[in-house]
Amino acid sequence: MKFGHLADVHIGGWREEELKNLTIESFRKAIDICVNENVGFVLICGDLFNTSLPQIDLIKETASILNKLRENDIDVYIIPGSHDFSPSGKTMLDVLEEAGLVKNVMKFKDNKLMFTTDKTGVKLTGIYGRRSGLETLEYNNLEKKHLEDENGFKIFLFHTTLEEFKPEEFEKVQGQSYLTLPRNFNYYAGGHVHYLFDKNVAGYGKIVYPGPLFPNNFKELEELKFGRFCIIDDNLNLKRIELKLKDVASFNIDVNGLNANEAETKILRELENNDLKDKIITLRVFGEVSSGKISDINFKKIIDSLDCFIVLKNINKLTTKEFKDVQVKGNNVEEIESILINEVMNNLKDIQNAEKLTLELMRILMEEKHEGEKVAEYEKRILVNGYKILENENK
Repeated sequence: MKFGHLADVHIGGWREEELKNLTIESFRKAIDICVNENVGFVLICGDLFNTSLPQIDLIKETASILNKLRENDIDVYIIPGSHDFSPSGKTMLDVLEEAGLVKNVMKFKDNKLMFTTDKTGVKLTGIYGRRSGLETLEYNNLEKKHLEDENGFKIFLFHTTLEEFKPEEFEKVQGQSYLTLPRNFNYYAGGHVHYLFDKNVAGYGKIVYPGPLFPNNFKELEELKFGRFCIIDDNLNLKRIELKLKDVASFNIDVNGLNANEAETKILRELENNDLKDKIITLRVFGEVSSGKISDINFKKIIDSLDCFIVLKNINKLTTKEFKDVQVKGNNVEEIESILINEVMNNLKDIQNAEKLTLELMRILMEEKHEGEKVAEYEKRILVNGYKILENENK
């Protein structure tokens, strides 16, 4: 008996279509491998989707991929994660379960967490993940004795951070002790944290995080490069499967002390000296530009000149001398905003009523989403109101 252990697929998580499609293709490839490896069943330990109500086209793609497992008589056991869990109880995982494509193992009877038994005889149960670590309440209130006393090969699915096993960079991420898990399971199938971990723990069993099925942000692309999942046999031997769909090339370019034109030239030179064909490029540019504005660096020109799959840039630590030297003292937010705007007005001399226009645009951009308003509706409202301000200014 072998089984696949997946977590943190995050279908729909990327805004970029190219990476959104790669996420789906990673899922498809993982399922194909599970079929070819003749696994008995597959575990998905939270965050199959990046939201509880994903787009219809993403649901159709996901259902089609899962159906390949059903056609091969391979069951899928799942728990909601912090992304695809919904406090309202409305989640697309329920629809997939009704369609017979997955089985949610978090089932209660008489306030007791129950087991789901696979046709191989393996017994499975688990606890969902919730945002901000709220699933801790479920573990603290969980009656564990009947779970711990159950005989047979047992698997516990969970989607939470375990304090004792998190790396240093996760120091500020809230977690819980592994001691809150029920004891005496053979395998603890984890999700939620996007790093690789496996350890045999006395009194518990083998605790495993497979990592994300595809990197879900800029930093993960830099560090992990590609997604992974695990295949485990009945002796708990673990094989990590790497899903290398595209190569990732990462660049960190220091332009400190250069003017905007020099910075652009340096970035182009360092990128063009590499074979980037069909690769994912992560580009971090940092330092203080000695003269000119950040917008003077033509990143569009740089990106258009490259023969690659996609470029993701990060300029969070790129500054200019003009803005860095601004000193601000004020008694409240409005006063500080006004001072900042006045300090940089010299760069906006060609725009009439620049301060008034800037404040109005800032007010629009700070508006919050209305209750029940969809993201697309919110973004459209902000854009429309912003255009109205600009149109009135140009009349």
